[in-house]
Amino acid sequence: MIPKEQIDALKPFQARAIIEELRKGSVPMDYVSFFTVGRENWLTFIEDDLDHYIAEGGAKVRFINGDYGDGKTHFMSVIRHMALEKGFAVSFVVLTREVPMQKFEIVYREIVKQLRVPAGSGTGGSLKVEEAGIRSLLNAWADSLALGMALEEGPSLQEKLLLTGEELRALPGMEANFANGIMSLLENRLTPPQEGEMEEERLQKREVLYQWFEGGKVAKKDLKPFQIFESLNKTNSKRFLGSLMAFLKYLGYKGLILLLDELETVVAQSTSVRNAAYENVRLLIDNTEQARHLHIFFSIIPDVILSEKGFKSYDALWSRVRSIGESKRLNYRSILIDLHKTPLETSELIELGLALRRIHEISYRWEAKEIVKENLIEQICMHQKQMGLLSEVRLFIKQVIRILDMAEQGEAPDETLDLTEQILTSRREMEQEKMEQLQPRWDT
Repeated sequence: MIPKEQIDALKPFQARAIIEELRKGSVPMDYVSFFTVGRENWLTFIEDDLDHYIAEGGAKVRFINGDYGDGKTHFMSVIRHMALEKGFAVSFVVLTREVPMQKFEIVYREIVKQLRVPAGSGTGGSLKVEEAGIRSLLNAWADSLALGMALEEGPSLQEKLLLTGEELRALPGMEANFANGIMSLLENRLTPPQEGEMEEERLQKREVLYQWFEGGKVAKKDLKPFQIFESLNKTNSKRFLGSLMAFLKYLGYKGLILLLDELETVVAQSTSVRNAAYENVRLLIDNTEQARHLHIFFSIIPDVILSEKGFKSYDALWSRVRSIGESKRLNYRSILIDLHKTPLETSELIELGLALRRIHEISYRWEAKEIVKENLIEQICMHQKQMGLLSEVRLFIKQVIRILDMAEQGEAPDETLDLTEQILTSRREMEQEKMEQLQPRWDT
């Protein structure tokens, strides 16, 4: 059930941001709870996994299957929202030409860039959820340590740093370079300048460390003073991920949830690129057997499972996932979250349409109820159903927003409104978007 009171409390700018994103086919991730309906069974089982498996030390990989427009990105955004509320760190990464799955070191760089943590937890409450990235996380933690040390009596600063260093280096999965980097940053932030050390010089050293944590290219000679001997590369990127997970647990988060969207783009690539990407998926699946407090979700389209260029084209991966999608009956605990087989019900779409109408009203400060009535929203559902398109949530959203847009501009929908033509026009737009998305773009 969409919380009506929360929608009514939206500010016009917030409502406008939601409509603008939905109009262009994107998901406004920070507002997903305002227009989420259905999928309760899947979410119930995912919630159970987070509470009673991942938080307790488990790790797993799942695939979210759905055709273009079925709501995969929206569903992943709901998982992101849920995980943050439960105290997990989350990173939502869209796999693109610039972030290709076959180069995990680049994916890792995007993971730390998109890292989000719950507001006010694990870091002394000084980090807002809107802030993203490992730099913000490290800053907030250093600030909270500085505040704690200023308020508390006890061991000296050097003794506390020594103890922190020992704790970090003893963490399972923490590698020496990562721990040395953290301790160098703490010393840079918390200890007084050495004799003759200029503030500018200290800031430059701090920037070197931040760039290293962010996976940037840093010269070895600049890293050596911090006892860091490796920069991010293809070989060590998965070890860095292990260190990041250990650090997040040390800070008090329940684990790390990785949401990797649009893996299907791999299918359109050359054989060598596909194999390299599938090998990284295989390695992540295998690594979860040793990992703790980690849940990875990949979004895919049915072709990734069914086509000859999909998972079955790479034996090493197919041998691990061949059972997905085989069962005729839905298994809510299986490796596959099949949104395509569990479309929204008509009543749920109508509820979604009414929520969009209210958000549109707030966004543009107008009254829509008497012009775009509930029975019109129901007719849109019926037309999509008759055309075999009821499962296409994105198509439905496009219809509703288009009609609301026109009505707000004075073009009230009447009995001559051709919903079939409207739906076909929107579908052509979506097909074009789909073709552009599936164009081969990863050439290296």
